[in-house]
Amino acid sequence: MSRDTRAAVRRLSDAVHDSALDAWRGTGDPSTLSELSRAHERVSAAYWRGAYEELSKLVSQVLLEGRARHAHATGHERERLGSLLASTYQFASSAALLLGQRDLSLSALTSARSMAEDSGDEVLSALLASTLSWIHLRSARVPRAVAVAEQAALRIEPCFSRADRPQLLAYGRLMISAAVAASRQGDAVSADDHLSQAHAAAARLGGDEAMYGTHFGPTAASTEAVGIAVALGNHGRALQLASRTQLPPAMPKLARNRYKLDVALAQCSAGMHDRAGDTLIEVGLDAPEWVRHQALPGVIGQRIAKVSTARVRSISEAIGVPLVA
Repeated sequence: MSRDTRAAVRRLSDAVHDSALDAWRGTGDPSTLSELSRAHERVSAAYWRGAYEELSKLVSQVLLEGRARHAHATGHERERLGSLLASTYQFASSAALLLGQRDLSLSALTSARSMAEDSGDEVLSALLASTLSWIHLRSARVPRAVAVAEQAALRIEPCFSRADRPQLLAYGRLMISAAVAASRQGDAVSADDHLSQAHAAAARLGGDEAMYGTHFGPTAASTEAVGIAVALGNHGRALQLASRTQLPPAMPKLARNRYKLDVALAQCSAGMHDRAGDTLIEVGLDAPEWVRHQALPGVIGQRIAKVSTARVRSISEAIGVPLVA
């Protein structure tokens, strides 16, 4: 972790805990709802770029000033602030988890759930369950990760003929979470079943959409299918799916690079070590700080090292990450 990223983690931690303790001590009035909404949009953009220093500063503003305003707000403004704060806590939780700070991630998600319940936003509450499932997955609590996603999906399961778009987005995202977690425990039947539901929700949406900074649609369903095939050991199928997958220019950087790591792992398993190395270099150059906190580059590096240690050294030098001991 670089010095700037360590500072960002500390700023995230201060923002999450100080806001929960109502510790804003700014001068004058906190930012307006409109100003906080614009800051939240920048939070989302910074997260998906992997710009953690910028993200931590924006999260601090939204959480500290937003909680100060929320304490005295009423009616519609209070509901809107509650949703905005919950989503910002969710971004803080996800960023903390990516940076290896599990306890901070859980603290942020606890505050997010409280704010979402206060706002009465059922879609946002469902999306928070997707983040909780991811925390359990990263903590090697795979059965719990599956259960959390499945239970939340049941609570918001849509009637496809008349479901509104936010409901479809949340349900599809939860089905992806359940499918990914099921694949990690080798349950191909459940993974395929959940993935088919995600594809159905994506088809009903008809295009990629984002809500509260969560992205879902045909692109997410297709790219996640590749990762699920890799996790189940179906590397040939993963490469076949990847050959038919088109990445739109608007796809968030982190989602694009996470998908490429799955492709690189499938390429390695198929003996395509040079192509896997090229893919890994693409990811490392595109998201240098993010890639430091991912496990797959090391796995890919170890496999390439069995063929050529010189190649692994050149990849490590190119992306600035040691891939083998």
